[in-house]
Amino acid sequence: MAILIDPPRAEAHGRRWSHLVSDSDLGELHAFAQALGIPARGFEGDHYDVPEERYDAVVAAGARPTPARELVRALQASGLRMQKRRGDKGVARVLAVGFPDGTSADVDLIRSSREADPARVFAAMAFVRDAAGDFAVVHSIRRDEWGAPGGWREGAESVRENAAREVREETGLVVDPHALLPLGYERFRRRSSGGLWREGCDLLQVFTVDVPGRRPPLAAELGDTSDRRWVTWDELAVLCADQFWWPLAVATLSPRGG
Repeated sequence: MAILIDPPRAEAHGRRWSHLVSDSDLGELHAFAQALGIPARGFEGDHYDVPEERYDAVVAAGARPTPARELVRALQASGLRMQKRRGDKGVARVLAVGFPDGTSADVDLIRSSREADPARVFAAMAFVRDAAGDFAVVHSIRRDEWGAPGGWREGAESVRENAAREVREETGLVVDPHALLPLGYERFRRRSSGGLWREGCDLLQVFTVDVPGRRPPLAAELGDTSDRRWVTWDELAVLCADQFWWPLAVATLSPRGG
């Protein structure tokens, strides 16, 4: 195992940057970065951005200087490279997430203000906030967990229609599909056979939407949820911080800026 860093040649925000990667293990990379005080916000899903003025200290701490092309090849060979569109930000890769049907997948959490390719989206969820910034959450019977309203696309509905329908069915709140704002998406990489989603249709779109007033009444149209309530951000963390998607919520919605 090795930690690699390329020369500080990438330019952004008026500075030059290096890329810090592991050739085998993200846990090793996170531990190395944390020990050096490299901020978590510098993580881009498969690497840390390191400013030029910190390059020498990072090398002194044990990172191996590596030409940029060789670093990319090592990252690709490791299987850790996170593919994403230019401008999107990798938040985390969560390994071996288990699902109620017995299947499992590695999940990439990607922050983006642009909608994902609808041809690849099999489901959508929406974080619903009231005028005070509180969140509507529901308890899924199938998953036995709390979370934002969401579920699978049906028929020929659009991704936005999918999210708006799930909000209505699980909370009773009617939202305009055009009012939904993209936060990012989850990309699923299958670890086991079976399951309902398929290769090439592997993204779950994440939105947020605001509703007027303070904590309007919640009700369910269907029986796939057992409870629903309004919660503050801190209460949402108590209910959901152990869910695989939580890092994306923190990166996009935390009142403390993640």
